[in-house]
Amino acid sequence: MSVVRINAITVPSERAEEFERRFAARAGEVGKMEGFEAFELLRPTDDRDVYLVYTRWASQEAFDAWVAGQAFQRGHRAHNADGPVSSESALWSFDVILREEAAPS
Repeated sequence: MSVVRINAITVPSERAEEFERRFAARAGEVGKMEGFEAFELLRPTDDRDVYLVYTRWASQEAFDAWVAGQAFQRGHRAHNADGPVSSESALWSFDVILREEAAPS
């Protein structure tokens, strides 16, 4: 089964628009990686200030290759050049042990 990596990123409300703009600017890079299965950027809709960056991979090795690759470095260039928009982040790691998808209609 797949592995899921979720980056929980705390973003102050005054930086949320910039955070979303940066993600939109780098869209598509992760989709080119071997072993990549899914990506979602989740915006909080309650009183939290934590965005979740959800990715699903065929294996831990595929995720590691993404993190070590040039596309990942390019995607994080704005963070390095313009400074972070977040105040903290944590990487959560999960193995998918059960998955159900909607039946085709």
